[in-house]
Amino acid sequence: MMGRQDRDQRQLFYEFSLDEVIPAGHLLRRINVFATAVLADLHEQLKAFYSDLGRPSVDPELMIRMLLVGYCYGIRHERRLCQEVALHLAYRWFCKLDLDDKVPHHSTFSVNRLGRFRRARSCAIFSSAWLHSAWQRALSKARGSRWMRA
Repeated sequence: MMGRQDRDQRQLFYEFSLDEVIPAGHLLRRINVFATAVLADLHEQLKAFYSDLGRPSVDPELMIRMLLVGYCYGIRHERRLCQEVALHLAYRWFCKLDLDDKVPHHSTFSVNRLGRFRRARSCAIFSSAWLHSAWQRALSKARGSRWMRA
């Protein structure tokens, strides 16, 4: 006999935490350690490029985190990146977006990439700090390994 779902109404409230859903060994969990350390003072570095007037802008940390997701998973187009971040829970977790938070419009990336971020050189600052911290961490792990002691 074919089974049928008996409920017609969905549950009204869910208790849900993105942090509990993302596996401990997930790539974005490992990258998050570096990203959090490197992006800690990003707002101070970019403060001069944002106005106090007008509507609030999209958080530059969110944009860089989304670009990191795109880089790690081969998502080359900004429109597709916004769709994927809206869809995947791990991407939302890494970008610090809750389930009901809106993903920025894809045109926000091109406007900032061609204007504000080019002048701020934030990508260069970010990549050099990222590589330096990753290199230091790799060296500290390697010093404890067997092949470095020999």
